Amino acid sequence: MSAPPSPAADPAAMSPGFVVLALALLLGLQPVATDLYLPALPALTTGFGAAMSQAQLTLTALLLAFGVSQMVWGPLSDRFGRRPILLIGLGAFVAASVGSALADSMEQLIGWRALQGAALGAAVMCARAIVRDLYAPAEGARFMSRGLTGLGVIACCSAPLGGLSSDLLGWRAALLLIGVFGAVTLAIVAWRFRETVRQPNPQALQPRVLITNWLRIARHPTFRAYALLATASYGGLFTYLAASSFVFIQVLGLSKTQYGLVMFTMSLSYIGGTVLCRRLLTRLGVRRTVAVAGALSLAGGSTMGLLALAGVQSVWAVVLPFYLFMVAHGIHQPCGQSGAVAPFPQSAGAASALAGLVMMVTAFAMGSWLGHSMASFGPGQGSVLPLTNGIWFWGVLCALCAWTLVRRHGDAPAAPLPAASTAP
Repeated sequence: MSAPPSPAADPAAMSPGFVVLALALLLGLQPVATDLYLPALPALTTGFGAAMSQAQLTLTALLLAFGVSQMVWGPLSDRFGRRPILLIGLGAFVAASVGSALADSMEQLIGWRALQGAALGAAVMCARAIVRDLYAPAEGARFMSRGLTGLGVIACCSAPLGGLSSDLLGWRAALLLIGVFGAVTLAIVAWRFRETVRQPNPQALQPRVLITNWLRIARHPTFRAYALLATASYGGLFTYLAASSFVFIQVLGLSKTQYGLVMFTMSLSYIGGTVLCRRLLTRLGVRRTVAVAGALSLAGGSTMGLLALAGVQSVWAVVLPFYLFMVAHGIHQPCGQSGAVAPFPQSAGAASALAGLVMMVTAFAMGSWLGHSMASFGPGQGSVLPLTNGIWFWGVLCALCAWTLVRRHGDAPAAPLPAASTAP
C-alpha cells in the first residue's frame, strides 16, 4: 500500500505572475491598514474628542499586535502550511475592519485595530515565508522586489483614496474601505492560492523545538544583519507614517486631499526604488546594492534633519529629502526581508515571524515617543522636528547596518538544522 500523498499541493500550479500578485496583495494589506486611514486620523481624533496620544495608539497598537502575532502564526504555518493560516488571518482581518468602522469610542477603535494588526500578521508573515518556500535566496530577493513594487502601487492609491473618502463620506468610510480590500484579497487567496509548504514540520509547535529555533535564528549573523537593516528602514517609514498627517495638515496647513497626494508621490518614489533594486541586484549583487541604498538613506535623512535644524519649515524641505529615503527603502526592504529568512529553508515561517516582531516592536517604541513628543500639537501649532529628527536617526542607522553588518555577513550559508528537527 502506497504512502498517502503530501497535504501540500504542487506550487507549480501557480504561475509566477500569480505569485507576484499574491505577494503584492498580502504585503499590500499593511499600507492599506495604515496609509488609507492616515488622512482621516486628525478628523477621527476630533470626532471622539480624544487626545493625540490615543490617536497614535490606533496605529501603534495595530503594529505591536502585528509584530507579536507573527510569533504565533509563524510556527503554525510551518506546522500546518501557509494556506489555512492565510484564510483564517484574512477572515479575521475583514471582521476587525468592519468592527473598526462601527466603533463607538476611541477605546473600541484601538481594540479593533489591535485585532486587525494580529490578523495582518498572518498575511505578511506568510508572504515572506512563501518567497523562501518557492525560491533560492538571490531569486527570492528579486521576486520580493516585484511583490513590493505591487505594494507600492497599492500604497500610491491608499492615501489619496483615504483622503477623498474621508472628505466626502467621513472618516468611517476610510476604515470600511480597509475591510473591502481585505475581502478581495481573501477571495483571491481562497480561489487560486496553492500550498507552498511541501513538507510541513510536525515538530514545529513543540516547545523545545520552538525555543531551539528561535535561538538558532536569533544567533545567526545573516539574520541579524538583514533583520536590523529592514527594521531601521521601516523605522524611518513608520516615523513618517505616524507623524506626517499631523505635521502636514496641522503644522504646514495642507488639506487632507493634498496630504493624500503627497503620500501618493512618496509611494511613487518607493516603487522607483524597488525597480532600481532589481537592476542593481543583477549588476552589483546583494551586499553592494544594499551599500548604495545606505548612502541614499543617509543623504535623505541628514538633509531633512539639517534643513529643519536650520529653521526651514516647509512642505518641500520635508518631502524632497524623504524621496531619497523612500528610494532606499525600496531597496532595503526586499533585500532585508528575503535575506533574513534565506538561511532557514525549513523554518521560514519562524524566521519571518521573528524578523517581523523586531520591526514592529521597534515601530511601537517609536510611535510611543512620537505620541509624547507631539502631544501638544493643535491647528497651526507644533514643529516638524519630531518627524525630521526621527528620520535622520533611522537614515544613519540604515547606513551603518548596510556598511558593516550586511557587508560582513550578507552572504552567509544556510543555518544547519537542529538535531530535534531531524528526528523521525
